[in-house]
Amino acid sequence: MEFESYRSELLGYCYRMLGSFHEAEDLVQETMLRAWQARDRYDGTRASVRTWLYRIATNACLTALERRARRPLPTGLGAPSDDPGAPLTPALDIPWLEPFPDARVDLEVRADLRLALVAAMQTLPARQRAVLLLREVLDFSAAEAAEQLGTTVAAVNSALQRARAALAGVGDIGGVTEPDDPQVRAVIQRYQRAFEAADVPALVRLLTDDAVLEMPPVPLWYRGSRDYGLFLRRVFEMRGTDWRVSCLTANGQPALAAYARQPGGGHRLHSLQVFTVSGGRVAHNVVFADPRVFEPFDLPTEISLDVSAQPR
Repeated sequence: MEFESYRSELLGYCYRMLGSFHEAEDLVQETMLRAWQARDRYDGTRASVRTWLYRIATNACLTALERRARRPLPTGLGAPSDDPGAPLTPALDIPWLEPFPDARVDLEVRADLRLALVAAMQTLPARQRAVLLLREVLDFSAAEAAEQLGTTVAAVNSALQRARAALAGVGDIGGVTEPDDPQVRAVIQRYQRAFEAADVPALVRLLTDDAVLEMPPVPLWYRGSRDYGLFLRRVFEMRGTDWRVSCLTANGQPALAAYARQPGGGHRLHSLQVFTVSGGRVAHNVVFADPRVFEPFDLPTEISLDVSAQPR
């Protein structure tokens, strides 16, 4: 019985459910193990292999979520800061939403992985989250979703209606911006050059007026090109003005890996920045600074040469 061909899409599903790439990998492995152990009891007359695997994965996710708090971004915890000089104290007790490395899954799996959408999904109760994903992202029928969740079609339809209403109340969760769109690529390339030059005025010109900057695990976030620019100026004052930047994608969005100059030479990985581009400008930048989130991206920790590349 073939299970491995479903690993990539199951990984995307578990990530959307949990908001953590590391936990999603663990649960997909658990799903595969459970399926292998139960393969002799699989009744192909009742459900396809894909439906059966999603039932196992859904149960594993729901069990995991009973023991975990939701994973937010800083924008989900309170109002923006108006102090660009505020202390940058990490909140390590908060299980932050993690980015998703696009290179680890097939192209078609990257749909609906946008950070804003995944963050909004984390506000839903776990079963509503599962119903929304099974019905609207994965296109399972109400009957199939009911089978996977061990409930009724009526309960699935009711949960889907509540989930839609809850997400409608979240506000703007960002439009789809393809990283390889020529306009998006041009904006990110200009941002890359300005960042490597530590050119704050040039960076600010690339922002929307109400651009958002957030930086988990620091719980601060800023709204508006003015405060965004003031904070970047502070970063360059603290970490120097010699940077190298590598382009990649995360969550189906353009991203940059930023390397700061080290006193002894070379550049060390400082942050992973995931962008939302709207109308030819940067509308949102989530700057991940926890070294643990870098691991799935297979990024070098230190570089000695220019690693700048075109977005993939």
